[in-house]
Amino acid sequence: MEILDLIKSTILPIIDVILVAVLLYYAYKLVRGTAAIVVFRGFVIIYVVWWITDLLNMNILSSILGGFIGVGVFAVIIVFQQEIRKFLLLLGSSRITNNKSIWKRFSLFFKISKEQTKLNVDEFMLACNKLKKDKTGAIFVFERNNNLDFVKDDGDSINAELSLPIIESIFYKNSPLHDGAVIVVGNVIVASRVTLPVSKNKKINKSLGLRHKAGIGVTEESDAVSVVISEETGKLSYIKDGKIINCKNDEELRNLLSTDLVE
Repeated sequence: MEILDLIKSTILPIIDVILVAVLLYYAYKLVRGTAAIVVFRGFVIIYVVWWITDLLNMNILSSILGGFIGVGVFAVIIVFQQEIRKFLLLLGSSRITNNKSIWKRFSLFFKISKEQTKLNVDEFMLACNKLKKDKTGAIFVFERNNNLDFVKDDGDSINAELSLPIIESIFYKNSPLHDGAVIVVGNVIVASRVTLPVSKNKKINKSLGLRHKAGIGVTEESDAVSVVISEETGKLSYIKDGKIINCKNDEELRNLLSTDLVE
């Protein structure tokens, strides 16, 4: 009994704190750098003001704010709908909980050397510049923390090291593989001809085509980043968290790729 009491009084509270810290960490990762973090601060401010007004017996204002906080759970679900969806997707498709994913990566470990586990930025940029010059439309999706089995299982499995010849052969206009997205894990193209979820965001520039909307859609539903090359203009767009980042030069693209995918 003494051991059980010790566990309940010391070990379980520590585990509780660790789990809450992990939960808050992943929640912060999802909202970091987005408008959601500003909204979250607004909720915190309202709660603090309500607590002060309740403490000072300012009944009218306290009642108004208390009513708002009373339905706060529903407000949070509505306001943070996209972030909650991404968080649940993170849990459901993580490398820890997805046994299928673990097995695939375990098998892939024996096929791929350690040097291939990180993106070869120089080779990818060389391929992008070639595609831009030829005005060849292309879309690349780079897996990060969220597993992308929910989209890549729909495509054709490749498992080839990323290189300029491979990319050119995939996006060659007469190639049966060019229609759709390419999924990249580390420095390996794992799938091609992948159908992506198209963004329903009505604020997206109407001049953007289906390729850009698909690139936005997959980054809204996961923490992946996508690179889209326009077939009409040859312009490259870097997409993260549902937002398009237009790279002015190769150095900006290199910095983004290195920060998000290599470091």
